[in-house]
Amino acid sequence: MADATPPLDVVCMGETLVDFLPSETGRRVREVSSWAPCVGGSLANVSVGVARLGARSGLVSVLGSDEFGHFLRERIAAEGVDVSHVRQTTEARTGLVFISLDARGERSFTFFRTRSAEFLLGEQDVDPDFLGRTRVLHWGSNSLHLPEARSAVRRAVERVRQEGRIVSCDPNLRLHAWADPREAKGVLEQLLPLCTVVKLSEEEMPFVTGYTGTRDALEFLRGMGVVLPVVTLGEKGAAFLWQGEVVHVPAPPTRVVDTTGAGDGFVSAFLYGLTRRYTDARALLGATQESLTELATFACVVGSRVVERLGAVAGLPRAAEVADQMPRDLRPR
Repeated sequence: MADATPPLDVVCMGETLVDFLPSETGRRVREVSSWAPCVGGSLANVSVGVARLGARSGLVSVLGSDEFGHFLRERIAAEGVDVSHVRQTTEARTGLVFISLDARGERSFTFFRTRSAEFLLGEQDVDPDFLGRTRVLHWGSNSLHLPEARSAVRRAVERVRQEGRIVSCDPNLRLHAWADPREAKGVLEQLLPLCTVVKLSEEEMPFVTGYTGTRDALEFLRGMGVVLPVVTLGEKGAAFLWQGEVVHVPAPPTRVVDTTGAGDGFVSAFLYGLTRRYTDARALLGATQESLTELATFACVVGSRVVERLGAVAGLPRAAEVADQMPRDLRPR
């Protein structure tokens, strides 16, 4: 008889939004003639990216009991993501964001998420049995404006750490959404030391670590207790710190249409690789620099695929599309 509760590779916890993508690029929001709704929110994007590569992913999030909430839940479930712990509420509405792009594919965001449903993440969303099934818990900072949400994420992190599993974070900071950015910094100072893997963008390094140099930022994270700190560097690739050495990996040349979700693509591929090679946090400690370099290089490949399409999810590849660029042991059988 099949196991009714099979293990999960990655559970993502945090915001899920509707991204409205413009029909034209190179225009301001006021100049766009039409918009297309798509799955958005960093944690939702990563859950979809992991599933498309062939791993089992789940999502813990809160949506409104409105048409946009139904839209997101159905779209994400159709990607093969376990949405059994995506809660819908009548107390708030699903968050929306309108994305405009300049001629280089760089983004600007107009958010409609005042007390949106994602902020209502709470203790009721932390299911110890569900979390006990996953190899990796991945979280972000954008839903953590209220004390209840911070408490819920901390409890989830502690549950996964108790099992010796991997805890991953990409803050994906949106500082304009915080009344006082120092509050966001305080949240990260409390939670990042509990993480096994932390991925920052180059732009986030100064705020989170106080350093503008990659080595200094990576060493700061390592000093906090992060086992595997990573920084993404856009078209310059990525860097990570392992056994005292900073390792740089290149990004492949690409035609940039939209940079939205590139970091989420990187994270989804990196976590996919980690779950295929390392059963838990202790096993990761025995990783070789060569192995992690392979995984980070593949993650750059996936991130580069994302920027070639409009939207954070459209460019997330399926395993068959990138199989020839995967490390051999990660390829679908």
